[in-house]
Amino acid sequence: MNIRAIEARDIDAILLIQGASPEIAHWTLWDYNRVASGEMAGWVAEEKEEIIGFLVGRQIVSDMEILNFAVAPDSRDRGVGTALLREAINWGRKIRAENALLEVRESNLAALRFYERHEFRATGRRARYYTAPVEDALVLTLRLA
Repeated sequence: MNIRAIEARDIDAILLIQGASPEIAHWTLWDYNRVASGEMAGWVAEEKEEIIGFLVGRQIVSDMEILNFAVAPDSRDRGVGTALLREAINWGRKIRAENALLEVRESNLAALRFYERHEFRATGRRARYYTAPVEDALVLTLRLA
């Protein structure tokens, strides 16, 4: 498996993974083009020239925020998510971020367990943050500095 920066040629595969991942934020082609052009940080995991996961983040003042993150359903539970998260955390440390932050659906127990295994802790709640269906988000934080 190879982890590398998102490029424009990856967007169709990212949209397919997103379509198979109803639990994540659903972005547009325009959003991912912004990532590929460098407006945000983003990585893909590829195996045998096939995109099997992606993660998008950004710097916000002294923190980094994970904005969108998914692994293809048939590639889950194989370390792909961990490899992508590790790459993002390494980037966060490189830019001297103090914390890594993200929001996750309160009902997304698999994601909550995943982040807990990587030492993220719930530090807040955003009421009615998600739509379709309406649901609270938990804010998770990992101290980097």
